[in-house]
Parts: sequence; C-alpha cells; structure tokens
Amino acid sequence: MTYDAQGVLIPFDFGRILEQLPTLRNLFLEITVMSFDQPIDSSNIEPAHWKLIGEIIYDNYKQQDGFVVLHGTDTMAFTASAISFMLPGLGKPVIFTGAQLPISEPRSDARENLITSLEIASATQQGKPVVPEVCIYFDYVLLRGNRSKKVESMHFDAFKSENYPSLATAGVKIDYNYSAIRQREEKELGLLTRFSSDVSVLKLFPGIDSRTVEAILHTKEVKAIILETFGSGNAPSAPWFIAALKKAIERGILILNISQCPGGMVVQGKYETSRSLSEIGVISGADMTLEAAVTKLMLLLGEYGVEEAREKISIPWAGELT
Repeated sequence: MTYDAQGVLIPFDFGRILEQLPTLRNLFLEITVMSFDQPIDSSNIEPAHWKLIGEIIYDNYKQQDGFVVLHGTDTMAFTASAISFMLPGLGKPVIFTGAQLPISEPRSDARENLITSLEIASATQQGKPVVPEVCIYFDYVLLRGNRSKKVESMHFDAFKSENYPSLATAGVKIDYNYSAIRQREEKELGLLTRFSSDVSVLKLFPGIDSRTVEAILHTKEVKAIILETFGSGNAPSAPWFIAALKKAIERGILILNISQCPGGMVVQGKYETSRSLSEIGVISGADMTLEAAVTKLMLLLGEYGVEEAREKISIPWAGELT
C-alpha cells in the first residue's frame, strides 16, 4: 500500500517497485515485474484474481526460476492456499509476501520481506529449487502457504502456522528446514481454474439458535458448508441441531468440520459431542486451516462437483493436511 493525497492507504502500483527499491538491482537477478492494470486492496480479492495469478505463473513457468507474489496481508493466506491447489505438479517456488507498513514508511517491513523472498525464490541446490512449493514469507519466517493464517494486525509477525513447522528462518543466513519442505514433483505442471462460490461457513458459538443455523443450511445454491466447531471438532448435541445438519446432508450438502482453534485438529468421536457428527455424515477436516478448507472446497466443487468433492476433500493435495 501507499498513501494518497488525503493520507488514506491505497493499493501500490507494483510496476514502480524498482523505483521504490533500487537495491533490487544489486541482487544480480533477472527480475521480470508484472502488475495488474488496476491494483486492488486484498480485501477485494475474488476467485477471478486467483485465476489470473495462476495463469500468469502457468504461462511463464518455463521461463522463470521462481515467482514472488506481492499481496495484501488480509487475504494472503486464502490466495496462497488457492494457488497451491490450482497448480498440481508445481516444482518451483511461489513465494507470497507483503508488508504491515507501507513501503514508503521509513520503518516499513516491505524491503526485507521482498528482498528475502526474491532470494528464496531463486535459491537452488544441485541445480534444483530449494523450496518447490507455494509459501508465505513474512517477518524472517517462511511458512507453507496453505498452512498459514494471519494472526496479527499490529505487529510485524503477521502470520503463523500452528500445525506445521516453518520451512526456513532468515537471519544472517537463511536456515532451511529441509525435512519440512515438500519434495519437488517430477511431473508436468497443471492448472485448475474453475471455482464455485457455493460455499458457506457456519461458525458455532454458545447460544446459537435454530434460526441462525437454518438460515445458513438453507442458503440458496449452497453446495458445501464449513462447520467451524469448538476444540477438537465438538458441537452442540441438541437434537434440533443434529437433525438440521442431518437433513442438510440428506439434501446432498457437503458439511466439513473445521476447528475454530488455530492449532490442533478435528478428531470426530473423541468426545461425545462430536460422535453424532460422524454418525450423520459430517466430514472431518483434520488439521486444515479455514483458508485452505474454503479454497480447496471452492476448487473441488468448480472442477468436479459435490460427489467428487466429498471423496477428495480429505485427501492431501498440496501438504495442507496431515
């Protein structure tokens, strides 16, 4: 972001990045800069933008050693997750990064984030990319993109990955955690771009009533619902609640159980309050983040439909679940 004449933060034209960071010329890299015609705030990101980013990577894949995507922090984890699912066979780095402070600010974290992201995206070992997957680099830490969540709006350490270790830590040198990095896929790159927005999220809270639940379950055209549950996948055991979920499943709606906790995982049946969910056909989302669950479901529904989505949602695609 940058400031307009009224002091309001607006999207920054990435095409001017070399003007703002002339030190990029000292990296001895051939950098190709591509910018959207109309930069947007990341809160306005939609599947159409994911498609465009995916197509840019796909179309330039053979010519480039790696990719750095500059993106607003608010929805970065959603976009990184989506791109990780869109590019089966990915064998090169795609590093998402951004900043908590505008690049024009003296204390901006944009410079370090971008420069180190470029170094990671171009890093090779024995002629092969060191990190051949979609990642988020922020505040000296490299995380798997589809395992990340934005957890902080006022400090520089904006992202965390509670259920998967960091892939690298940047200090005087970049220390890679090789055991956590995905192996390079020795197959041709694919591209999936059909997303369905027929997904809804039902976040549980104490005292939730039937009107709220029924409103979500009967949303027009909805094909899949992510049920954000307590702890390890627990939900109210009230008869009306279980009955409502069961009727929705019988109508063909896919219901996926994701924990509200940033760490840990859904284990349906561990407690009595989640046993009924398994019995009526709610699918466990294991340790997927909400961001990964939303984007994966949208892509599965768009590419394959509800029945295949039901079969594939629990199968790891890009290291998003254990």
